[in-house]
Amino acid sequence: MADSSRRRENRLEADGPESVWIQSHSSFAPAEGTSAVKFREMTADDVPALFFVRPRTRENALTLEELQRLGINPQSVTERLGQSTKGWVCDDAGQVVAFSMADRATGEFLVIAVLPDYEGRGVGGKLMYLAEEWLAASGCKRAWLSTDLDTTLRAYGFYRKRGWTDWKIERGNRYMELRPLP
Repeated sequence: MADSSRRRENRLEADGPESVWIQSHSSFAPAEGTSAVKFREMTADDVPALFFVRPRTRENALTLEELQRLGINPQSVTERLGQSTKGWVCDDAGQVVAFSMADRATGEFLVIAVLPDYEGRGVGGKLMYLAEEWLAASGCKRAWLSTDLDTTLRAYGFYRKRGWTDWKIERGNRYMELRPLP
């Protein structure tokens, strides 16, 4: 586990769907009587938890078997973290409840996954922002992602609200991009 003094621990008020950003993107304070979730860089120790979260998302959930067929397993994720990929987790009382990952070599936003109980609290937006900010700091001029063709899925609206635009449709996927990066 990374040294806690090196962790970037941002806090979000976790008081139901009406949660608000407390301060601009740098730190958050919990409301009195509520718990605070923490955002930090992903470590290799977090990888097993990703395989708990990913199959439990509300939309676009993939089984462990489906992930394995795509070549996504704990070993491959750990190896990528040591290369051009970086990830962030949101944890609540030490349990990973959401995560995102991006690849600076390609500018690809790889994944975002949030447990259903943490939706509507700003967790996904913060994880997207962390990835977008890192891609920009890494020299990427644009970021891209692939998503489902179905524009009625919540993910499409989530990306559009954040400024992502349609780029192309290819092989049954919608590709979106973000320019300029934050």
